[in-house]
Amino acid sequence: MKKISILGSTGSVGTQTLDVIAHDPDRYQVVGLSAGANVDLIIEQAKQFKPSLVSLASKADAEAARPHMPPGTKVVYGEEGLVEVAAGTDADVVVTAIMGSRGLPATLAAIDAGKMIGLANKETLVTAGHIVMERAKQRGVSILPIDSEHSAIFQCLNGEDRKSINQITLTASGGSFRDRTREQLEGVTVAEALNHPNWSMGAKITIDSATMVNKGLEVIEARWLFDVTYDQIGVIIHPESIIHSYVEFTDHSIIAQLGMPDMRVPIQYALSYPERNVTPTSRLNLAQIGKLHFREMDFERYPCLRLAFECGKLGQSAPAVYNAANEVAVARFLKGEITFLDIERILETVVGKHEAADINDLQMISEVDAWARQLAQSV
Repeated sequence: MKKISILGSTGSVGTQTLDVIAHDPDRYQVVGLSAGANVDLIIEQAKQFKPSLVSLASKADAEAARPHMPPGTKVVYGEEGLVEVAAGTDADVVVTAIMGSRGLPATLAAIDAGKMIGLANKETLVTAGHIVMERAKQRGVSILPIDSEHSAIFQCLNGEDRKSINQITLTASGGSFRDRTREQLEGVTVAEALNHPNWSMGAKITIDSATMVNKGLEVIEARWLFDVTYDQIGVIIHPESIIHSYVEFTDHSIIAQLGMPDMRVPIQYALSYPERNVTPTSRLNLAQIGKLHFREMDFERYPCLRLAFECGKLGQSAPAVYNAANEVAVARFLKGEITFLDIERILETVVGKHEAADINDLQMISEVDAWARQLAQSV
């Protein structure tokens, strides 16, 4: 039985992880859960899974939740509580499903504690890929990707010589507005942007899918996960989201991973690796689907993806600035403060004003992050 801690248990990936665990209770035991301010849901989760440790964002939320916890469940809060859930239990696997860069310290703490990482937080590698991967190497810790695209690449590379990679290609659904021109994006609403045609995801990642920032973050993440150059990473629009990504090798053979668009498949693979277990998901019937479609990526239509490649190639602090500016811009759009197209304008402005520099520790990352957020809030 594998013991699991989940950072971000009340979010989209967190709840789906618990769904996978609930369908196979003899294989998994939940020992730690963390959430933001969703007190009601984490109380429900704690009653069902009976973890030894639960963390919430604030002291007030922790005090509100504590009387409703099952016997033996300790309640903590804040950044220290998050780190305790990540590193202070006897978990074998820590699923990092917190949105945004605030999951980085807890992920590093879990690595230092020797925990296997189920990585569903792109920002961890975007902001500090060089630090995280080096730390994992030093500690002998495996980082198993949970994003469907990176899980696909990971599976395609099983048993293959990494030196024989010619190119990895990440597929993109195109998001909520994939069939609209740039002119048709003027004045789109938050509700329209949140209406993803394929995936059930949280609000922030759904907006990122529409701007293609999500794919940009995945490009930077892929560079670190698979130790490839940006010239070896491609992106193609695939509206059906059936091929989750693929690898071309030096002999021009291509291996792809296919499946229904259901996050529970890559989640379970990360939890059960190297085994494959039955999942509570639908089987893929290609005859029923009939056709799959693909489009070349248009960097004029999706300038945020172009900017991600530029920041990735520039390296140093540029990806962290890109990520921080985007987090602020998306939050402002969801609040109705700016338009959808203002997101990319803010990104271009903040990245354009930044002079990339080496970042070698969390303090430096925090300072760069704060600078980018302040500027993104004022643009």
